Amino acid sequence: MLVALASSNGEHVNLCLEMLVSNFVPPSAYFEKHRGPSKKSEVLDRVHSTLIDIANVVPLSPMILEKLVRDKMPHVYVKEQPIVMYVESMLRLESGAMGELVGSMALIVLMDKLIELDVEIAWKDILEDDFQKDVFDFELEDLAGPADNFNQENKDYTREASMQRFCTGNHAEKLDSLMVLTFEHLQCCYETGRLVQVFEILLQSFRITVLTAYKSKFAQFVMFYACSLDPENCGKLFADALADIFVNGVHPEWRMSAVAYLASYLARAKFLPIPLIATMLERFVVDWCSKYCKNRGSDINPKAHKVFYAGCQATMYVLCFRMKQMLALPRLKSQLKLMQIDDILGHPLKPLQVCLPSIVDEFLRQVKENRVCFLPERLADQDFLESEHSTVFGGIEKQGMFFPFDPILLANCDRYIRPNYVYWSMVRSSYDEEGTSDEDVADAYDREDGMSIPDEEESDADEFIPGFEKMSITPRDSSHRFGGRMPSKIRPSMSPESL
Repeated sequence: MLVALASSNGEHVNLCLEMLVSNFVPPSAYFEKHRGPSKKSEVLDRVHSTLIDIANVVPLSPMILEKLVRDKMPHVYVKEQPIVMYVESMLRLESGAMGELVGSMALIVLMDKLIELDVEIAWKDILEDDFQKDVFDFELEDLAGPADNFNQENKDYTREASMQRFCTGNHAEKLDSLMVLTFEHLQCCYETGRLVQVFEILLQSFRITVLTAYKSKFAQFVMFYACSLDPENCGKLFADALADIFVNGVHPEWRMSAVAYLASYLARAKFLPIPLIATMLERFVVDWCSKYCKNRGSDINPKAHKVFYAGCQATMYVLCFRMKQMLALPRLKSQLKLMQIDDILGHPLKPLQVCLPSIVDEFLRQVKENRVCFLPERLADQDFLESEHSTVFGGIEKQGMFFPFDPILLANCDRYIRPNYVYWSMVRSSYDEEGTSDEDVADAYDREDGMSIPDEEESDADEFIPGFEKMSITPRDSSHRFGGRMPSKIRPSMSPESL
């Protein structure tokens, strides 16, 4: 009946489509009368089949449908169930017969909604007291066990309890549900061979919406999960896009955000092979910083050279995670030592005095321990306390600095991310004991939750090799104020204030 009405008079098309879209979320009274998933599926089957029938007889109807779907997206303050049901129908449009016509719109609207929910979650709602701030400074994984006096005194605060406490917020619960729905949709896209096509649309949305968002905390993990499904294509495409924005971008804040994303991604992604990480770091970040040094004078200025300092900090951050693995491979060890990192960090612009002290101290500790001759001994032995320059660069309480793939606090999402994620404990276990050999490092990363190190003959820096086992971190504070556990000193997933 609706198909006949829509085809009989163009004036009725909008009305017919609007009625169908309104049934993406049926009235609550309907579900009180007709309970169960079978009835829901029956209703939605009829709605979507009718949309397809109208598109067949009214070719311009998909253009009208795009606007209606975008305009009728439930507000973030609506209850969880209506938003989830609406997104289910949007994703059904994306993967169905009308996907080529309206699929891009559905994905973009979804990413917009994820960001909208994300930024509604204020840090003051998460960091409710001093203890909670400590939880954010730690790798959440480390709270799972009772080790150290801190955990013994706060034994009720396990990793799961911390997540449960955080996810009691209305917006957090909705975001968690929508992201899980998105992850499952991406999994289906991968199984049907559509993931690369879908990822290209997500990447466009990421550039416009996520990369430039202020205080984005979790929405970016949609990209991380998609990359984990197809590291060889999506994983490398994402890294290349971030590197391109950093090197060739116009807006300084966007470039800083891009290199922070790139560093966090290279450090945290289990599925990325070490040769690729070394190559990406050298070709884009280190080389750019080296060229920048050659054209600049000796005045230390955190504001004027903020993109340079962001690149230096990104380099040290990645190496805090990956240095030991690189040194375990002879060819990568030579490549690492040939990088001009010593010239960059020893430059009169003095990046070691500007970057976050926790990262600088951890980096220098590893340099000295592994006998990597990046810097003069006077610098390698120096303890870089927080200075006025690092405060200016990082902003108030370091909230201007961020590594967006710090551990996710959404409990349901965590189950999807955790198998593909690198934690600091995996890195730490490779050097906690004295006399660690290359074989010991391989064993540490080759455990079930670690990252394996490839054989030298099988590695190729120019060729992407997926399927590596995995690893993890965030540099620890040199003061060891928390019983040897490592505070991040960076608010998780917080984008620059200047954005």
